[in-house]
Amino acid sequence: MFKTLLHHVGRFRTASLLTPLFTALEVVMGVLIPYATSWIIDRGIMAGSLPDVVRYGALMLLMAACSMLFGVLAGRFAALASTGFAFNVRQAMFRNIQTFSFSNIDRFTAAGLVTRMTTDVSNLQNAYQQLLRVSVRAPLNLIFSVLMCVFINWQMSTIFAVALVVLSLSLYLILSRTVRLFAQVFERYDALNTSVQENVQAIRVVKAFVREEFESEKFQRAARALYRLFVRTESLQAINHPVMMLVVYGCIIALSWFGARQIVGGQLTTGQLTSLFAYVMSILMSLMMLSMIFVTLTMSAASGRRVTEVIDERADITSPADAVQEVKDGSVEFRHVTFGYGPEAAITDINLSIGSGETLGVIGGTGSGKSTLCSLVSRLYDVGEGCVAVGGVDVRRYDVDVLRREVAVVLQQNQLFSGTILDNLRWGRQDATLEECQEACRVAQADEFIRQMPQQYDTLIEQGGTNVSGGQRQRLCIARALLRRPKILILDDSTSACDTATDARIRQGLRSTLPGTTKLIVAQRIQSVRDADRIVVMDGGRIAAVGTHQQLLEQSEIYREIYETQTKGGATDARRS
Repeated sequence: MFKTLLHHVGRFRTASLLTPLFTALEVVMGVLIPYATSWIIDRGIMAGSLPDVVRYGALMLLMAACSMLFGVLAGRFAALASTGFAFNVRQAMFRNIQTFSFSNIDRFTAAGLVTRMTTDVSNLQNAYQQLLRVSVRAPLNLIFSVLMCVFINWQMSTIFAVALVVLSLSLYLILSRTVRLFAQVFERYDALNTSVQENVQAIRVVKAFVREEFESEKFQRAARALYRLFVRTESLQAINHPVMMLVVYGCIIALSWFGARQIVGGQLTTGQLTSLFAYVMSILMSLMMLSMIFVTLTMSAASGRRVTEVIDERADITSPADAVQEVKDGSVEFRHVTFGYGPEAAITDINLSIGSGETLGVIGGTGSGKSTLCSLVSRLYDVGEGCVAVGGVDVRRYDVDVLRREVAVVLQQNQLFSGTILDNLRWGRQDATLEECQEACRVAQADEFIRQMPQQYDTLIEQGGTNVSGGQRQRLCIARALLRRPKILILDDSTSACDTATDARIRQGLRSTLPGTTKLIVAQRIQSVRDADRIVVMDGGRIAAVGTHQQLLEQSEIYREIYETQTKGGATDARRS
């Protein structure tokens, strides 16, 4: 974990090295100031020598100025290094997420990834800053202060040894319990973020079903669980402060008692006792800082593990070393293909050949494997057994980007992004002209409703496309795919929100605009696939029948049942067909 994270310090290594250097210089100056104070008291005030007071006072001011300068520089470089480190880590996470296949994404929730890139990385940023400054300052301050105490009076320094033992024991007992709690805290964060994200994204559904109270209760349960864990963790941490104060006051009382006796006996001067008071506070504050570091590092260790899980996750689907760089044509062939998302197979022993330029309809009940079949063509998932070939080549031999540029997929729940309509269309092809975008929208039956908008193609789309209807969103996504001029176009139930007339116009536009493109049309409605060259009927993850609309009406009971269910007049209309 640490090796992975430190690798991402990158170009901020210099700032990371300068921070502890200036912090150490700041500590040295700060530790010498109390010793100079003893000179002012013993050699100046007690001796009645005003020149010595001025001389040592000026020296103290110089030390304080140097300490402040070194502290400012240390703070600046620490901020630069920690924010740069966080920037690099977030960038590495985001870049790696972009390489994930669907199976990789299935292992992480969307809310969990958001938490890891925000809360967890922020924790690492704070921890790294403390690691560079406080973890250098506190130990050095502690060591130098103890050495100065021994140098001034070794007998009095035994008081600090007792204090160190007491505080170290209490810190160990507190931190040993908080480590386990922090791991649970971030799991609760994921649950809370999931609740918020689902509610915000589906707010229209929530209101439509009057489920506001249910969602509020669900959120409260997640928030309450996080609250209880934080209370337990913070309660344990809170014990640290009273213990620290008890030790501080105990040391002050012990110093006052034994110091006064040594002053009377001539073994200690007033200035030295004053310095010891300053050093005892410095030692105990260093211990307080160390306890804070341990807490922060404990919390960030849990964050670090979660972050490195994302960074170290290797994409299940990658391009081979000798990847094929060109897709010859749009032919598709399934050879004894079996695939499952888990232990059970979603599709089994699929054998199917689709000619280049052919329009293939795929129909079947929910869970029959329609979408799964199509997702294997663009290698969104890899087959478990068998082979899927595009252009006569196994899809696993292609460069992934090359394959996916030639296979355009329009999902039923496809996404639009924040930006203008034109920005969203150009996701299909970045260099597309306005005229090309308009033509694609005309084919997808989107141009008409776009021109009715006040700013037409410059109309802003809200996040997720919430300011357009489901049918409009689907048509924009189809237009976006058309701009790529792919060799294979997959419409995965992507006209389900459109009326039948619009659906028919879209299919007619596809036939005339992309005659050489292989088209796979997955649909629930027979009306959407009846004009296809062939129709595949899926049932239970297997191909139940293949044929034209008329052939399937005569030969496939499943197809006939679907047709009769969807057609007015049932069997009467079926006979007329």
